[in-house]
Amino acid sequence: MTAAVPVSALALAGRSLRISSRRPDALIAALMLSVMLMLIFVYFFGGAIDTGTEYVTYVVPGAMLLCAGFGAASTAVSVAEDMTNGVIDRFRSLDIGGIPILAGHVAASVVRNLLSTTLVLAVALAIGFRPQAGPAAFLAAAGLLLTYITAISWLAAALGLLARTPEAAGGFTFLMMFLPYPSSAFVPIDTMPGWLHGFADHQPLTPVIESLRALLLAQPAGDAPWVALTWCAGITAGAMALSVALFRGRTR
Repeated sequence: MTAAVPVSALALAGRSLRISSRRPDALIAALMLSVMLMLIFVYFFGGAIDTGTEYVTYVVPGAMLLCAGFGAASTAVSVAEDMTNGVIDRFRSLDIGGIPILAGHVAASVVRNLLSTTLVLAVALAIGFRPQAGPAAFLAAAGLLLTYITAISWLAAALGLLARTPEAAGGFTFLMMFLPYPSSAFVPIDTMPGWLHGFADHQPLTPVIESLRALLLAQPAGDAPWVALTWCAGITAGAMALSVALFRGRTR
């Protein structure tokens, strides 16, 4: 039974990816919105924002996290659709439990988000982003990004279970798409109003962004990576526990 869980999760992840391939408009819209926002910030606002470095260099880590947030929104919608269209009853009749179902959605979300953030990075390279990271730092940045994507994918699954309709699930994920703005993603925190500094300094995305920026540019990262990993681990553990509890509550 234990060995069947990862096998079922992989099969269900393949199902979620096949469903995504039949809805390319949603994937393209999420990707293009992230790319367009990055281009807008770089070319419309970048000349007016003093970050001490080329603005495209500053903004790329935040753009990748913004892209991951848009991608996670589709996961919440997919989970909500499964909970409302009767397919869960069919899975349960096949003795497939909640953990493989949810893990399948999360695995598919991670794959989609890794592809989309890679494309955002490719566009950034085309418009002048020049990372200075060596192989080890680049692998560390990729690992941190993977950890963050996994965390928000589980959070999106929990939000999809909280919502009663796919439309509501899309609305619930607004927080994930909003969080990059009151952080160091697009402007230095010290340029924000003083009353916002406490939140921007201590919310989970700021240490992730600062860590990615430091790793990609070969700069000192301090304790930001450990803070970022702690946030990601806490979000993942909490979202997994909440998802399992919500799934059991809705399928009794």
